[in-house]
Amino acid sequence: MDVATEKDRPGEVGEPQKPSPFFSVVIPNYNGSRHLPDLFAGLASQSFSDFETIFADDASSDNSVAWVQSNASRVRLLGNPVNRGFVATVNAAARAARGRIIVLLNNDTQPDPEFLAELARTVCANPHAGIVAAKLLLFEERDRIHTAGDMMGRDGIPRNRGVWATDSGQFDSSEDVFGGCGGAMAVRRELWMALDGFDEEFWMYLEDVDFSFRAQLLGWQAVFAPAARVYHKLGASGGDELSSYYVGRNTIWTLAKNMPSSLLQCHFSHIVGAQLSIAADALRNCRGTAARSRLKGQLAGLLGLPRVLRQRALVQARKRRHDVEIDRLLI
Repeated sequence: MDVATEKDRPGEVGEPQKPSPFFSVVIPNYNGSRHLPDLFAGLASQSFSDFETIFADDASSDNSVAWVQSNASRVRLLGNPVNRGFVATVNAAARAARGRIIVLLNNDTQPDPEFLAELARTVCANPHAGIVAAKLLLFEERDRIHTAGDMMGRDGIPRNRGVWATDSGQFDSSEDVFGGCGGAMAVRRELWMALDGFDEEFWMYLEDVDFSFRAQLLGWQAVFAPAARVYHKLGASGGDELSSYYVGRNTIWTLAKNMPSSLLQCHFSHIVGAQLSIAADALRNCRGTAARSRLKGQLAGLLGLPRVLRQRALVQARKRRHDVEIDRLLI
């Protein structure tokens, strides 16, 4: 990632360097200028101030970069000369981060004023947790849950805990979860480095599920921070066709790379059944572009298995958690 502009640039050689911030808030962006006023208003309202903001633009054709330059102070602005995709943009920004903890935040969100403070409390209270998941609520219906942490099914289908439910306090305790949504989660730098960030072959969608699975295999925990609230304009960043293709493909890749062999054997019928059910549903609705995209994604997932299986050998060789423990994390 090339550095197009960088406000709050670090000192030149020979100048004293600023101490590392606690958080590096990484914001990937592609043509999201319409969302930026809400996002940066939320960041400006944070009660916790020990953070840097890295705005990583993926060759936007709108006025996103100009808006940040004119309206957002103390922001490190990084820019791709060509579109490289969501995952590569996040990875490059994370490599440039100076904070102890990397916070991923979608451009179509607005964090609550206590968002970072609550993340910090949870990080400090859970030294064995490499991932802290925030509570994402719908932007327009702020009492409805988008996710209270990620879950993984024994059928291989990832799920959002509490999705669409009214937030009535049922998820107000801090507890272990499978992982966090990349739209708003914190990751310890040492974990990010150990896993070399997100898998760039994913391009977008489910890269966070794959990352969480690899973290769990490596022996790290993920914990939910119920008071770290973020309001999400759900669906604003990607269309149905785009998400259907990448979810279809990346679900298969996530399982092929990460699910331990004994669990693949144990849950094989449920995993295959879930994929066949998705394909059958898409075929019934094949006049729709999203359904056709889902089928294309599943096909791409199968065609990509030779490369993914080579990755699997490396991932499984690093596994530190027993399969029984992994199975207990599944639903």
